[in-house]
Amino acid sequence: MKYASLLLAALLCCGSASALESGEPAPALEVAGASAPVSLAQLKGKVVYVDFWASWCAPCKQSFPWMNEMQAKYGPRGFQILAVNVDARRADADKFLAEVPANFLVGFDAKGDSPKRFQIKGMPSSVLVGPDGQVLQVHTGFRPEERKAQEDAIVAALAKLK
Repeated sequence: MKYASLLLAALLCCGSASALESGEPAPALEVAGASAPVSLAQLKGKVVYVDFWASWCAPCKQSFPWMNEMQAKYGPRGFQILAVNVDARRADADKFLAEVPANFLVGFDAKGDSPKRFQIKGMPSSVLVGPDGQVLQVHTGFRPEERKAQEDAIVAALAKLK
């Protein structure tokens, strides 16, 4: 398990120098869900906050209550969080979720294909995707002092839905 985590961390840190940018189409994303596959394509028309996380990531534990709050607050307005777990073992993700429940969509990508396509450099990382499938914002890390700016970006994206 530690070897797989180290390998994933190395891939995340040492990937290509180019990064996903605002205005680009979001890469395709289809991952296993709790009971059925989940894809970004099926969420088109919504503002989607794609969050990449792992059970070993301490800031990820802090981000889940905030994401639950954002999903509850903005879900009725067309907002959807899709949190993609990148642990090599599903049991590690399930243990994390038992301690820190998620009230939003959760997907599982044990092979780490989706963080590569999204050019993720660290955990957690989020990509805000507009209803047209375009990347609106890319953010790495989760710090309490950045919550308001993240929420403001969500609100601004939702304002474009009307």
